[in-house]
Amino acid sequence: MTNLFLEYSGWYVLLCFLVGAGYAYLLYQKKTTWGKPLNYLLAFVRFTLIALICLLLLGPYVKQITNEYEKPTVVFAIDNSQSIPLVTDSNAVKQLLGEFDEVANSLKQKEYNVEIVPLEELENLSVENASDIKFDSKKTNLSDLLRKIQVQYENRNLAEVVLFTDGVYNQGISPDYIPYNIKISTIGIGDTLPQIDINLKTIYSNNIAYLGNKFPLVAEIANNGFAGKQALVLLKNGATELERKTIDFTSSNGIQNVEFLVDAEKEGMQHYIIQVLPLEGEFTTRNNLRNIYIDVLDSKEKILLVAAAPHPDIKAIRSVVEKNKNYEFNVYIPTLLPSSNEAFELEDKYDLVIFHQVPNIRGVASDLLEKFRAKGVSTWFILGNQSDIPSFNRVSGAVNIIPSGRQVDKVTPNFNNVFDRFTFDEQKKTKLAKSPPISVPFGNFDVLGNSEVILFQKVGNVPTNKPMLVVNEQDGVKSAVLLGEGIWQWKLHEFASFEQSDAFDDMVGKLIQFLSTKEDKRRFKVYPTSNEYSDAETVYFETEVYNAIYEKIYGQKIDLQLVDSEGETSSYTFMNNNSNFRYAVNGLPSGVYKYKASTVLDGNVEVSTGDFTIKKLELEALNTTANFNLLRNLSKQTGGEFYYTSQLDDLHGRLLENKAPDIIHSREEFSEILNLEWILALFLLLATFEWVMRKVKGSY
Repeated sequence: MTNLFLEYSGWYVLLCFLVGAGYAYLLYQKKTTWGKPLNYLLAFVRFTLIALICLLLLGPYVKQITNEYEKPTVVFAIDNSQSIPLVTDSNAVKQLLGEFDEVANSLKQKEYNVEIVPLEELENLSVENASDIKFDSKKTNLSDLLRKIQVQYENRNLAEVVLFTDGVYNQGISPDYIPYNIKISTIGIGDTLPQIDINLKTIYSNNIAYLGNKFPLVAEIANNGFAGKQALVLLKNGATELERKTIDFTSSNGIQNVEFLVDAEKEGMQHYIIQVLPLEGEFTTRNNLRNIYIDVLDSKEKILLVAAAPHPDIKAIRSVVEKNKNYEFNVYIPTLLPSSNEAFELEDKYDLVIFHQVPNIRGVASDLLEKFRAKGVSTWFILGNQSDIPSFNRVSGAVNIIPSGRQVDKVTPNFNNVFDRFTFDEQKKTKLAKSPPISVPFGNFDVLGNSEVILFQKVGNVPTNKPMLVVNEQDGVKSAVLLGEGIWQWKLHEFASFEQSDAFDDMVGKLIQFLSTKEDKRRFKVYPTSNEYSDAETVYFETEVYNAIYEKIYGQKIDLQLVDSEGETSSYTFMNNNSNFRYAVNGLPSGVYKYKASTVLDGNVEVSTGDFTIKKLELEALNTTANFNLLRNLSKQTGGEFYYTSQLDDLHGRLLENKAPDIIHSREEFSEILNLEWILALFLLLATFEWVMRKVKGSY
């Protein structure tokens, strides 16, 4: 539909015609050398030309309305997970897919758009034929499938979604919990009766263990139909069998736990296998085995406490450190016989050294203090009445003490609310604030450089600005100073008051964690976004490259090598081109992988290494019992219908009989007549015709 509009009143059109008529009359009212018929024709041409020019001055424009008809669309959403052929005969599945293609072709001939969307193909939206679909998806997320279809087909004439599935999902939430604004019919496939089977449902374990420790592996085993039978459960490390246990199935439908206590004897990523040996009559043995990957670490942070003499503070600190299995704690008191000390090597690399009343007025362990300072080890000084204050001032770097003789002051802790290197719970702050007083040197204190105060001294009920606990970080080396002895009283007092010492343990634990943790200042880092993936997931690598002043840089060529547990190497090359860049590697089979990435910075080759694991995903074999009730609920909620696979013809007939209407999309376009090419052609034609005729007749 096309309509003509003007920017001015329609009365001006009459004026345009009058101007055209007047111009033609003045020009052609004289007697001419040609006849009257031609004179009238030329007058009409001039009238038309002038009238059109005047009309264009009025700014006329055309509104054109175009209607487009969109046919209704039916989407066949097909659950192509591995659980479908696991229960249903493959020939029957193939025949069903062929019937889907026949229905799709029939609907296309009846003015339908038909699109086939499998579970794992939403990036390409749809496939051409259902018979081309492979049932190889290792997980089922029906809610995500339907949500994506709803988003992809928004604002389109989506008549209906037909979901073909067994109703079993192992990812996401139940699809009938989500509201949909689309009509969903379902076709149920599979067997709703539980199969006779043994199912190793899950393994409970930690991701890491420490060398020399024991760690538990708990297997959750379900059985259906094996009441009164026994089964053997094996634990293997790779190909080596470590232990086997026998379980008795007391009922025909139940879950039992089997626990193995494993010694962490080897460092590195360890591959453990728990397997239930198959029994006769099992539906499938694919769910009888699970792989577990445990990272066994020999990287406990080593902490050494050097003391001038035995003291209750040592035991209080030790009780906190030894709660954390990530720490190895040693105590060295030079004044005691070596037999009374724990065995350790002073030349070992320590992450933190705690000096209790060292430097000492008797010079105890002064040589050791100098050795560790020269190595740049993090330190924690705890002062007491045997401390050598002048020597401490020379080595501290965090706080300077101007003592008043050998006098001491009794003070309680007062938290610095401005400190934010790490946080403390307000309730725990309140508990520690009620702690007994400890002895600190009496005098003045200067907090040096960029040191930060955690605790101030409080004398009685009077807060002061004198520090009690100070931390410092200089050139990557961290240190702390506790300006008093007797914190063991804090732990005992809290336990006596609250039957636990969580506030004291939290403060000491966080301080030790801060001091012992080293900052990673490498200029080149490549690492996977997770230490553990499934074989259905994409492995993503993060890349960080820094210049000499530790600013991020981009455009570096990165060489990446992956080595699997069989020693096979895969090589990749990529460039880190922006801050959101992640390099993706697909299709890696299950196993333990070591990676090595390298690049060139300032002429030097920088290397980053590590490892990760890929677990074999067997989710589809864990539950093979079809859930048609879920499908009925989903169809009922969305206004669709539920069908068995034998009722595909009923679905076909309903869609043909109740064809959804087309949707009309109207589009309006406005354009000025002056922009139309045929208007210019008409002007040229009229002007040329008049000029040629007058020229031929001798008027020009």
